[in-house]
Amino acid sequence: MAAADFAGSKQAIAYALCKHLRLDPDAVSSTSIEESDIVSLFSHIVKSSEDEIMKWVEFSSSFVGKDGEHHLLLDNLNQDLSQKSVLLGNGFKPSAADIVVFATVQVFMNHLGEYELQKYPHVLRWMDYIQNVVDFGTTVRKINVAKSVFNPPSHPKKANKEDADPSSKKVVSGQKSVDKSDASVGSKKAAGETNAPENKANPTPAKNNKPSGDKKKSQEKSAGKANEGVTDKAPQKTAEKDSECNVSILNIQVGLIRKAWKHPSADSLLVEEIDLGDGNVRQVVSGLAKYFSPDDLVNRHVVLITNVKPGKLRDIMSAGLVLCASNKDHSIVEPLIPPEGAKLGERISFAGFDGKPEDVLNPKKKQLDKITPDLRTDENGIATYRGIPFTTSAGACRSSVPNADIK
Repeated sequence: MAAADFAGSKQAIAYALCKHLRLDPDAVSSTSIEESDIVSLFSHIVKSSEDEIMKWVEFSSSFVGKDGEHHLLLDNLNQDLSQKSVLLGNGFKPSAADIVVFATVQVFMNHLGEYELQKYPHVLRWMDYIQNVVDFGTTVRKINVAKSVFNPPSHPKKANKEDADPSSKKVVSGQKSVDKSDASVGSKKAAGETNAPENKANPTPAKNNKPSGDKKKSQEKSAGKANEGVTDKAPQKTAEKDSECNVSILNIQVGLIRKAWKHPSADSLLVEEIDLGDGNVRQVVSGLAKYFSPDDLVNRHVVLITNVKPGKLRDIMSAGLVLCASNKDHSIVEPLIPPEGAKLGERISFAGFDGKPEDVLNPKKKQLDKITPDLRTDENGIATYRGIPFTTSAGACRSSVPNADIK
């Protein structure tokens, strides 16, 4: 590819950098964008920058200028991203470096076939994240990232006794008839014994002369019936208990954060105004201040539980719970990302769990405490409940944090 193919990259860089720095994109003239190379354009907008950022700006400049070396540069970028989600730092907040590199790399990546794209899995993961959290305006064409295909495990209903195999019924009924015939033979035998001459030395009533074997069978049969009643009731109680605690009782929906601000009396908390569509807007308090600024969250799509009991957190009312993925030491926390095209307010579904959500969860039952241990992201970052994906009409929800807890 020639440098001319990257003409739109500079416009995307200028627009996204201005948005990132809260500047007016119109303040950068189209003439200065056209006449500047990437390094000088960056320096014109970002007045001062760190050496680490400039290293990536020069990478972008090389990517545009060195025709024929794109694959080698992509290999290096793929390796660098293998252990992190963004180019600088250990978190998820994009920097100016991510903006510049993405705007140049995406042009080349959009010209690759599916086979070649799969050579750069970490670059693809990074690009999918950046293009969904950074505003590049209308000059950038989003890259289509092939999502993993999921075949959720089926959950067949347990067969009732009436639905059992007919052949097994025949075996059981045949066994019963044999038992009956044995019983009748035994009773006849017992009757015959009562007609035998009475032992005068040790007179015993005929009804007490029942053989010990028959008595043992009778006792076993009675015990079997008793145990059968216990085993029948146990699974029923377990099933009822499980149905109260599975994910179907949660109302998990797709939302869009319209506003966000710092909690007035808690440094670790942020307050968000989340749009659920159809005029349904609710206020939610989240412990995300350590990981995101309010501006980072505005216009971000999220996944939240909307049937938790509303209550005050440090005197501010909260009516929802934004679900986030976090690593083991909680140094990285990120709200789950719904797929592009998911509708505001639509309920997240889980294959095999089709129950109706409760109107409001009962805190005394500690239902969330029983369900959240089964919420995790898999090795691909897909959000799951017991291995079953969080599914919307547009696909599965995900995170940049693989093998993470979700709370």
